[in-house]
Amino acid sequence: MLHVALFEPEIPPNTGNIMRLCANTGCRLHLIHPLGFSLDEKQVRRAGMDYRDLAAVQEHESFAAFNQAMLGKRVFACSTKAKTSYAETIFQDEDVLLFGPETRGLPEILLASLPEDLKLRIPMLPDSRSLNLSNTVAVVVYEALRQQNFVGLS
Repeated sequence: MLHVALFEPEIPPNTGNIMRLCANTGCRLHLIHPLGFSLDEKQVRRAGMDYRDLAAVQEHESFAAFNQAMLGKRVFACSTKAKTSYAETIFQDEDVLLFGPETRGLPEILLASLPEDLKLRIPMLPDSRSLNLSNTVAVVVYEALRQQNFVGLS
């Protein structure tokens, strides 16, 4: 199983869309507090639709708590500041894909703590700022699943 982790997400519909993606792909979703919204918000429910209850979601009170829970797993930080394309990475079962908040991305101090090969980016035009968070998660998740021959998916 792949793990998708959202560090301090801010926009309810993005989180709802990612819940739906995780419910349909068998990925576990990790939400790292503080969240910029309540999980009960109408926008999360609308975007997640009836998949919200089908998604395996685990909340973490802090990044430190998340790190403790992920011990032994490879955690890939997805950032526009990374140099390595996600397509150059060989993903494995139990890998963790970490994404930052929509308006600011992952903190510099967090990125600086990781080796370069664990920081990934999606190629874009040079003057592009970023892609939508839920789109970014979908691109990387499906590449990781493709590499694993979509095991368990039909």
